[in-house]
Amino acid sequence: MLNAISSFFSQSGIGSVILDFGTQYKFLIMVVIACVLLYLAIVKGFEPLLLIPIAIGMLLSNLPLSEMFLTAEQTGLESDGLLKIFYKISRMGVFPPLIFLGIGAMTDFGPLISNPKSLLLGAAAQLGIFLTFFGSLAFGFNAQEAGSIGIIGGADGPTAILVTSYLAPHLLGAIAIAAYSYMALVPLIQPPIMKALTTKEERRIKMKQLRPVSQKEKILFPIVSTIVVGLIVPTAIPLIGMLMLGNLFRESGLTNRLSDTAQNALVNTVTIMLGLSVGASARADVFLTWSTIKIIVMGVVAFGFGTAGGVILAKIMNLVSKEKVNPLIGSAGVSAVPMAARVSQVVGQKEDPSNFLLMHAMGPNVAGVIGSAVSAGVLLALFR
Repeated sequence: MLNAISSFFSQSGIGSVILDFGTQYKFLIMVVIACVLLYLAIVKGFEPLLLIPIAIGMLLSNLPLSEMFLTAEQTGLESDGLLKIFYKISRMGVFPPLIFLGIGAMTDFGPLISNPKSLLLGAAAQLGIFLTFFGSLAFGFNAQEAGSIGIIGGADGPTAILVTSYLAPHLLGAIAIAAYSYMALVPLIQPPIMKALTTKEERRIKMKQLRPVSQKEKILFPIVSTIVVGLIVPTAIPLIGMLMLGNLFRESGLTNRLSDTAQNALVNTVTIMLGLSVGASARADVFLTWSTIKIIVMGVVAFGFGTAGGVILAKIMNLVSKEKVNPLIGSAGVSAVPMAARVSQVVGQKEDPSNFLLMHAMGPNVAGVIGSAVSAGVLLALFR
């Protein structure tokens, strides 16, 4: 009887911690971190749709003696753990394009079509990606790792996951958590940067109402965009192609069922599996390192430079253009849709309650989605 009790105790998580505390304490730290992420997601409302599955994935893979993220060879079982299977699918680059399909079905490119100049603001916001790439090289990361860290500056979680899956999969957990955490903190990170780079007069600039966009333009836009981007950056096709396919579902008026599926059932299912697999990859032995701390630091730098890049270009455009642009909409060039556009609106209305910038900011915001996908394609072409 005592032998049975002793055997059961040694095979329990509590027994594992007590008998091998020198190794297992790191996994307990990860359990605490997972609980903190759950608190931020549930209580504070920070990106709950993704932080909750990420945190649970982290929790499940770091519980002592958990086999959910182990391979069949490690466990002696016939198949890999469930989360390991999800992770392998994620490594194949399947999940992020499917999420882009849903994003495309949810996105109205009308503000961008109406004001094509906003595409430049979305491009300028990618400055954070490439500056952080060089900064990460200086921190001692190799080119593949630096590219994965830099993509955080695009403020696009699926893009960051796709690039990291191909270039630096060992950093996937840290980069995904940093990317989604900073996306959730957009309302806190961006306003100080926006105010520091603009004057009160600039923040009060009122822009002309956007022209109406025809249905024909909305249908042609995803088709032309796919062809142009595909010819210039073929490695961006998985993201751009699925983004524009989803948008064509939306705008054609003939595929409402497909559009509804892409926006809801498909993207929700994929989000669950992607979040769980990414969180599960953040095991203590690969997450609790100095590299993670560096990634978190470089991530906020990337986000800051991305915000600044859009604002600065808007100020430059005002020097050469007759129609003034409110520089606040430049900050929406990062890919956090539609949160970044809402931040531009909020900051602008604090200076002038009668100033409505939301639709103007949506142009750079959706351009940022395209820009981050193209930037990802460039990094993959160079370092994959």
